[in-house]
Amino acid sequence: MKIAIRREPIEGERRVAATPAAVAQYVAAGYAVTVEKGAGVAAGYADAAYAEAGATLAASISLKGVDVLVHVRPLDAATIGALPKGAMTIGFASPASELDGVAALAARGVTAFSLELIPRISRAQSMDALTSQALVAGYRCVLEGAMRFPRFLPLFMTAAGTIPPARVLVLGAGVAGLQAIATAKRLGAKVSAYDVRSASADEVQSMGGTFIHLDLDAAADAAGGYAKELAADRADRQRELLAPHVADADLIVTTAAIPGRPAPRLVTKKMVQGMAPGSIIVDLAAETGGNVEGAVAGADVTVPVTGGHVTIVGMKDAASTMPFDASRLLGQNIANLVALMTRDGALVPDFDDEVVAGACLTHDGVVRHEPTAAAIADRKGAK
Repeated sequence: MKIAIRREPIEGERRVAATPAAVAQYVAAGYAVTVEKGAGVAAGYADAAYAEAGATLAASISLKGVDVLVHVRPLDAATIGALPKGAMTIGFASPASELDGVAALAARGVTAFSLELIPRISRAQSMDALTSQALVAGYRCVLEGAMRFPRFLPLFMTAAGTIPPARVLVLGAGVAGLQAIATAKRLGAKVSAYDVRSASADEVQSMGGTFIHLDLDAAADAAGGYAKELAADRADRQRELLAPHVADADLIVTTAAIPGRPAPRLVTKKMVQGMAPGSIIVDLAAETGGNVEGAVAGADVTVPVTGGHVTIVGMKDAASTMPFDASRLLGQNIANLVALMTRDGALVPDFDDEVVAGACLTHDGVVRHEPTAAAIADRKGAK
């Protein structure tokens, strides 16, 4: 059975779906692996390393003979159209936003596994690519902020005087937020954090941060460890209560997300204008609308304040900015899912397995993920 690894076609994407270590795992399991030349170069993995791991290198990959295509980003229309009926794909599929692609996968008869749909259960942790990539992103956000911040993050006591530690505020304490807390603490900052979920206080404190309690009279826990969207009046009250904490922060990292929905607005322009000049905000959610009003994905936006300006950093492709380790984690997540479905050197999905069934987006001409199928049907009905 043939597994193919291509060079990611999306501009700026530096990750690769399989490292040489993952390829070696596939080969040991009985798969024939073909890697497009240069597929891992941007991530720091040389062609020679793939060949040494047992892969066949190809100048380009013909999808006609591919049984399994592993990938990082959602597949484009040309790729989907070139896949043979019955082929399998494993990678990020963005089912909430890529409805045309999902419909095309089903129409093509492709069995597609979406990494976003991996169940958040203990036995699937080693396959949880959302978590592994969020870890990378949370770490990177703090570095991006620190590089732009015109002051030190840690406390320094010198002969010329004492320099106080920077005050870092993290909004959203999921995997990315907790990693941001840990990274900022390691850099010596004084860190506080906020999240609407009821379990977040203990998690923040375990990372060395101070949890901010807001009197919202409501928790917003949703399935899979995510947060639910707050009602409009509660969201307004949340911003009102957060305003003094925002004004007091030197560096803010926002990571709040709601699956399949625009990012919740946590910080308004008025709140930004209350910050001290030189302050930095790093918005990890900029690609899905932004937690911060005015954030632009892939750009730095300056907001004038008295005495200077505040910089809003809109993150884009955050995990891709650290492609070596991001690929190492992602490649192993995918390899672990492949191993779960492997029988005698072939990929044989067992749809009685809750991990396999949960991760399957399309199979046998059908969109198996019910929310996505409903969204596609609703869109067809509206036309």
